[in-house]
Amino acid sequence: MELPILPTSIIGSYPKPRWLLRMYRLRSLGRIPEEDFREAVRDASVAVLREHERAGIDIPWDGEMGRSEMTEHFTAKIAGFRFYGPVRVWGNAYFNKASAVSKLEYREPLVLDEFHWVWENTTRKIVKVPITGPYTIAEWSFNEYYSSKEEFAPELARILNREFKLLEKEGANFIQIDEPAMLNHPDEVPIAVEAINRAVKGVRVKFGLHVCYSNYYLLADHFDELRVSQFALEFANRNFRDMDFLRKLTHQELGFGVVDVHNPRIESPGEVARAIRKVMEYIEPERLYINPDCGLKLLDRRIAYQKLVNMVKGVELVRKELAGEGKETIPFRR
Repeated sequence: MELPILPTSIIGSYPKPRWLLRMYRLRSLGRIPEEDFREAVRDASVAVLREHERAGIDIPWDGEMGRSEMTEHFTAKIAGFRFYGPVRVWGNAYFNKASAVSKLEYREPLVLDEFHWVWENTTRKIVKVPITGPYTIAEWSFNEYYSSKEEFAPELARILNREFKLLEKEGANFIQIDEPAMLNHPDEVPIAVEAINRAVKGVRVKFGLHVCYSNYYLLADHFDELRVSQFALEFANRNFRDMDFLRKLTHQELGFGVVDVHNPRIESPGEVARAIRKVMEYIEPERLYINPDCGLKLLDRRIAYQKLVNMVKGVELVRKELAGEGKETIPFRR
């Protein structure tokens, strides 16, 4: 399968339509039937998928319309977790932080329905399925059962491995493991590496690993150990500084973050193109994918959309230059 050089993608989340947020609120109050809520999620999913495609994204997703939060969605579906109530994480933001209270078990598919729906409704050849990784779920949960994180994270990896095998069987070809907490504790990075490798074991799809707002030199020491083919990292938020660690990325691909999701200012196509030319000093274009820094859900929806549009326009500027060198497509590598 061929893709245009510098394939464009997303990281995962996207602003939910206001009407869908009202449906989440009504659901939490028990004021709407569950089937009405599910229908609203599916309608929003198609709306966002079309928005990504209209912006020109080559490898889209549905913006995680059916997920209220990046760990709660998963812990709610895994047997052995219990919720005690929302906890405050910053400002006035809360999330339902689960606690492992008994042996974790795979109870039901975690994202299979989402994948089926997106796959049936997309016009693209490939979609990216983002899933929170085992270390981040362990780090952002309470643990009242396992003796240590060395025991906790591999149990989550075992469960994710079962989900990955199911997704592969059903036709998924690109899974992104989200590990924003992976570098929080430098001494625990080997635990995260082992858990990620355990989660992908025996699964023959393309795996990307997304890490953001971290010390990437810690990650670079483990590039060759991690059994993934792509690292999707944030760069715009740090003004594209400190990219020397990329010299250690010798064979995997880079998902290059060119859009700052924490700043409402919309990057121009020219800025995006300049950033891509800069990263090509470290990585050849055949190993580059282009994406936002992270999920876009905290932005106004209009701004998020225009950032994607300008990102694609910036990529097209560089593609024209590469076409002059005879570089127009790349194979989809697993």
